[in-house]
Amino acid sequence: MKKIGLVLSCLLLFTTQSCGVYSFTGADTGAATTFQVDYFQNTSDIVEPGIDRAFTLQLQDLIQGQTNLSLTNSGGDLIYEGEIVDYYVSPITATAQNTAAQNRLTIAVNLRYFNTLDPEKDMERQFSFYYDYPANDQLIGATLDTALEEIYSRITQDIFNATLTNW
Repeated sequence: MKKIGLVLSCLLLFTTQSCGVYSFTGADTGAATTFQVDYFQNTSDIVEPGIDRAFTLQLQDLIQGQTNLSLTNSGGDLIYEGEIVDYYVSPITATAQNTAAQNRLTIAVNLRYFNTLDPEKDMERQFSFYYDYPANDQLIGATLDTALEEIYSRITQDIFNATLTNW
């Protein structure tokens, strides 16, 4: 009976200690303990109210949810700043009557990322994504909410991957 207990104890010890700490997101935060996301102002030609605040909050929520970093207002080990540089709608498919059948909302974000503990990982890069919707729909209400959610989800995940997983 003691042998079984000893074997199970050893097995448990090896399975929990052999791989060390593992992050399911693949995030490598190094020695960082805090992060800061500055307000991403909308500097695009078309100003849609509230998209800048919503994007900033979604980026904060993603990093908080997928790492053990603490959010701070200033002096963060990892600093995210930038602006929304493009917000535009363009037709992407046409009907036989030469009218738009589908439109595409595209949003681009310019990111400046600073790792105060490892400046070699600093970067400035642009991220963008789009959402296609029927031309008969107005880009308001639920259509706009769905579009922004899909676009922000993709851009924030791309930013996370580029800055914390080295993808």
